[in-house]
Amino acid sequence: MNSHPLQPSVLVLEDGRVFRGRSWGAPGNTFGEAVFATGMTGYQETLTDPSYAGQIVIQTAPHIGNTGVNDQDAESRKIWVNGFVVRDPARRASNWRSERSLDDELAAQNIVGLQGVDTRALTRHLRDKGACVPGSSPATTPLGPCPSWSSSSRTSPPWRVRAWPRRSASTKPMWWNPPARLGGAGQARAGRRGPGHQGYDPAALRRASVRVHVLPATTTFEDITNRNVDGVFFSNGPGDPATADHQVALLREVLDAKIPFFGICFGNQLLGRALGFGTYKLPFGHRGINQPVMDLTTGKVEITSQNTGSPWTRRWGRR
Repeated sequence: MNSHPLQPSVLVLEDGRVFRGRSWGAPGNTFGEAVFATGMTGYQETLTDPSYAGQIVIQTAPHIGNTGVNDQDAESRKIWVNGFVVRDPARRASNWRSERSLDDELAAQNIVGLQGVDTRALTRHLRDKGACVPGSSPATTPLGPCPSWSSSSRTSPPWRVRAWPRRSASTKPMWWNPPARLGGAGQARAGRRGPGHQGYDPAALRRASVRVHVLPATTTFEDITNRNVDGVFFSNGPGDPATADHQVALLREVLDAKIPFFGICFGNQLLGRALGFGTYKLPFGHRGINQPVMDLTTGKVEITSQNTGSPWTRRWGRR
């Protein structure tokens, strides 16, 4: 485990609500949009999912970290969250696949953490009040109604206008060929535009015998057509689709050229905008591997895995 002392720390929300805990991972100050994830496991996938860039993730389940961290389960090249809040972190990782503790991984990647927080009470607060922009900091001075440092979160740029796709995307083109056992000739070629791509998407396409080109968020239509691709795939977020004007304009060019398009999460939201629909933000999203969804045609309820994006809604209304 990390050797830094567990100093008293606080999480202060925009509405002034204060949650007290102790430092965990990397000590320090951080700001971001507070969102909650309800899964009892899968925390490594959550932390490394680019859709969570710029957010402080609260794990509703009380016990986190018991399976440690390994190099196989990461969804991308790094941890993207701005902060991580849990109630009871595991004292010791216990799993045959574990390579290091979650605490050590957070510290190594300089991710500020907070433990000892009543995360279920915090989840209920966010569910009732909506996601908001909090700050987290060591509680080195007595707390009043709102610590003076928390004003930084109020004066920081609004989260909905930040260029998260550009911050989290690949900075230069790259590509993957299908595995050798699938053959090297005649495969479909997909230009995959990555606002913040997860590693399993190119891997899944490669297994389907597709040569995958991963292109930066600043990609132009000419960059795509010069590669003579058979289709274009827009990946998951992060970001607000209402501010992704460059990506929407590019997608309209793709659609006008009748190049097959498909996407996931943020990519689907951008498709809505490209087709003339608008977006609006939900009060809070749905994140976790245990989200119940009812099929209204049958009344059957199924448990699904969800991440409502960035966290912008998947529902659209015409402008």
